[in-house]
Amino acid sequence: MPLPKGPRGRGPMTVEKAKDFKGSMKSLMKYIGRYKFAILVVVIFAVGSTVFNVIGPKMLGNATTEIFNGIMSKYSGGTGIDFGKIAGILVWLIALYITSSVFGFVQNFIMSTVTQKVGYRMRRDISQKINLLPMNFFDKKQTGEILSIITNDVDTLSTSLNQVATQAITSISTIVGVLYMMFSIDWLMTVVVLIVLPISVAFIAIIFKISQKYFRAQQDYLGHVNGHVEETIGGVSIVQVFNKQGENCEKFEQANDTLYKSAWKSQFLSGITGPAMMFVGNLAYVAVAVLGGYLAIQGTINVGDIQSFVQYVRQFTQPIQQLAQVSDMMQQMAASAERIFNFLKEEEESQFAKNHCKNPKGENVTSDDIIGNVSFENVRFGYNPDKIIIKDFSANVKQGQKIAIVGPTGAGKTTMVKLLMRFYDLNGGHILVDGYNINDFDRRELRELYGMVLQDTWLFTGSIMDNIRYGRLDATDEEVIKAAKAAHVDSFVKHLPDGYNMELNEEASNVSQGQKQLLTIARTILADPKILILDEATSSVDTRTEVRIQKAMDNLMKGRTSFIIAHRLSTIRDADLILFMKDGDIVEQGSHDELLKKGGLYAELYYSQFDKVS
Repeated sequence: MPLPKGPRGRGPMTVEKAKDFKGSMKSLMKYIGRYKFAILVVVIFAVGSTVFNVIGPKMLGNATTEIFNGIMSKYSGGTGIDFGKIAGILVWLIALYITSSVFGFVQNFIMSTVTQKVGYRMRRDISQKINLLPMNFFDKKQTGEILSIITNDVDTLSTSLNQVATQAITSISTIVGVLYMMFSIDWLMTVVVLIVLPISVAFIAIIFKISQKYFRAQQDYLGHVNGHVEETIGGVSIVQVFNKQGENCEKFEQANDTLYKSAWKSQFLSGITGPAMMFVGNLAYVAVAVLGGYLAIQGTINVGDIQSFVQYVRQFTQPIQQLAQVSDMMQQMAASAERIFNFLKEEEESQFAKNHCKNPKGENVTSDDIIGNVSFENVRFGYNPDKIIIKDFSANVKQGQKIAIVGPTGAGKTTMVKLLMRFYDLNGGHILVDGYNINDFDRRELRELYGMVLQDTWLFTGSIMDNIRYGRLDATDEEVIKAAKAAHVDSFVKHLPDGYNMELNEEASNVSQGQKQLLTIARTILADPKILILDEATSSVDTRTEVRIQKAMDNLMKGRTSFIIAHRLSTIRDADLILFMKDGDIVEQGSHDELLKKGGLYAELYYSQFDKVS
């Protein structure tokens, strides 16, 4: 009886236990409650399949007894073997096994359907949950953790649920059925088998306990080796520039040697389990054969019953192994379920306004009613309420104005536009759009007002046409191309293989950084927003491209309220209003010329860049 195997058969599973096993299982049972009828059918068919399978060896033993009695009868002058009776037994036996297989097929089909539906629902619920979580949740969580939940944990749970449900029912039914059949044949031989059984269980427990630490070390150092290789490949040019190939190889050798030693010990211990268990099992067979032969000579049992009993001994050990696997899989399943349900229980941000703002007609305000006036009134905010970073921000922006927000790193520039889009809620003060509090808009309606171009570009796997159309999904091809021309995308796209139908790869690395930025700008142009937010939108392009982008942006920003975050002050000279922020407050504001004449912080920053450029 081998140990339960981990992924890809790498030996016993390293089981992570749930902090609240009962609570996690209770939540899981509630979640799959809608499938209780299907699971009941699975139980019935699993028990039926097991019952028909367990009866088989007894009938086969009866056939063996008939053959033995027929041979003995022939030697004593009798009629010999009754082939008709044996044929009848074999026909019933075949029918039993076919029925058992059909029941098993139905059981597996239904349970596989249920578990895949559970996995589908969980992935859908997690995906929907991601869109409802506040930004501060993602500030605290690593992307890998969330990806692990939607991939590894859901996969582990659905796979384990399938195996646990079928194996638990089948194993318990088999143990009960086999024990009943063994006792019905002979109680003494059954007691002998039950005495040998604890020896095998104890042996497995000892091996499992010893090998577990080596399997943990194997998995741990496998991660170290993979991480080191990934890190080296990712920074191979840096490694070579600094001539660190030797140190890298030495570091890899150390991790690889530790992995080799732990893997050798774990695999060796796992490997000896099978032969050792076979030896213990053979002891049981020898005991049954010797005792069964003696009882047959005494006339206590039939010869065929010995054959049946040997088959039952083999059947008896298998479900015990499966129950050991079920125990480990339940721990894994509970740990995955705990992480999944903890994620699904995370507090969501409100998507709908409690008191929706009304237009003069008494109707709910929509994006069509907005022209783009924005007011910040004594805005106060901190990502942590105990550490306020925006202390008292006030500004009035008229429709169509071009507002530049500048200042040193950490001054709160990007935070302000995040607050404008209500990615975070204020700790104090108000933000108004055309006199309406942004809290009185549904979040979806509010964000329809904005178009955003960030310093970090985001494109998805798909065609260039699809990536631009992401700004407005109902746009025609002609509208997409028009937006692309406005953003100076068309000039390079027509030289690419397949043009607008060229597929971008996973990280869009088959186009340059500047071209990626142009595509995101085209996407924003297509969206045709009332208010623009440009966060270092031209920082990733060269000077010549920047000039072209600025021209496209000037056309785009005509008639639209625009907020521009910039470090390169040469790009915002023509802004209607420049807000210089420091430590979360506006310390200077005015036009470019006004701030230069003032000779304050803005002038100091501008001339420092001008000197560098000079």
